Amino acid sequence: MTEPLADDFGREVTGVRVSLTDRCNFDCVYCHNEGLGDTRGPMEPSEDEMSADDVVRFLEVVEGYGVEKVKFTGGEPMLRQDLEEIIERTPESMEVSMTTNGTFLPGRAEDLKAAGLDRVNVSQDALDPDDFAAVTKSGAYDQVLEGVKAAVDAGLDPVKLNMVVFTHTAGYVEEMVEHVADNEGLQLQLIQYMPELTGKPEWNVDIGRVHDWLADIAHRVEHREMHDRKRYFVGGDGDGDSTGDGGGMVEIVDPVENEEFCANCGRVRVTHEGYLKGCLNRNDDLRSMGEMSREEIAEAFETVVANRVPYYGEYLIENDDGEYELNEKYLGTPSAAD
Repeated sequence: MTEPLADDFGREVTGVRVSLTDRCNFDCVYCHNEGLGDTRGPMEPSEDEMSADDVVRFLEVVEGYGVEKVKFTGGEPMLRQDLEEIIERTPESMEVSMTTNGTFLPGRAEDLKAAGLDRVNVSQDALDPDDFAAVTKSGAYDQVLEGVKAAVDAGLDPVKLNMVVFTHTAGYVEEMVEHVADNEGLQLQLIQYMPELTGKPEWNVDIGRVHDWLADIAHRVEHREMHDRKRYFVGGDGDGDSTGDGGGMVEIVDPVENEEFCANCGRVRVTHEGYLKGCLNRNDDLRSMGEMSREEIAEAFETVVANRVPYYGEYLIENDDGEYELNEKYLGTPSAAD
């Protein structure tokens, strides 16, 4: 394996996030479909979805570029009936994780683990069934709880609960923190709402207040280099982590107007149609992998990495009023259609 590719800002790409489908059985009010918009895709598979061979071929190519991790996403990736096959065929050198709404984990979690899945993120924005239904437009609350338990029992460690923090869910944060502190094997990932992708800035909340509250109740705080994230360890006996002291770990993912977050990004995305995407917040940098020959994939991957730009601090820059505006340097950036 060679050293990872780096962009012009010195950011090495060590991970890829692969969307396997835009189909989903939920219709979450905050969803942005991996930055592509249009929150709910069709329920029947389309001819445009990458095949298992397409996905595996891509992963085998980027393994040679030092990519160490892959996260499978959607839509809902477990709507792919060949998911276990894809995971089993993923290069052994890669850590494999998945983001899911959890409804299909009961009955499949053990098979996914056996296929090579290392860990899983499950979207859970509320503990109350009615609150959950209001956010997800789904009545699958019980299935999600069963799915989380199935993932823990299968040894998909850690099981991270993803919770988007915005006006609808801000009042549920405290009980969710208590929930992971009281349940071994769970971690909580609080994800800042991204109004630039969903178009409803009035739903935004001050994520700094969440940081301050967690800092007050945590017995330990860690700082991760990746994305400049902070981890707060709460509950338990005060000197351990979430793996055995009865406590829990809470991590905040806060990319909005965060230049340090963008400066530490080491991930390239792949859409379900086989387009490489250098930045979540941009769709003017999409690049097709063509007919998916290994040479075309390699060329496209090298180009996308070379053209990656930190969204905040470069693609968007602060003006004299402290507001972010498009950097004129990037006007006219080639799009996927060019």
